[in-house]
Amino acid sequence: MVRLRVLHILEEQQHTKYWLYKQMDLSYQNFNRMIMNETNSIRYENLDKLCAILDCSVGDLFERVEEEA
Repeated sequence: MVRLRVLHILEEQQHTKYWLYKQMDLSYQNFNRMIMNETNSIRYENLDKLCAILDCSVGDLFERVEEEA
């Protein structure tokens, strides 16, 4: 399973989830689902915003984890 690692990046950069939410210009419900990995898709424009705000590459945003059986 591929997961966003935005919370890890925020912690490394010493930013809060609320700080990122204010930068993203999304509804809180959609933002929270995306950050908490509770969605099946993410728009390219949102990935681009995340990269710009967090100053990272698209590859930095993701990690692959084994699914639990």
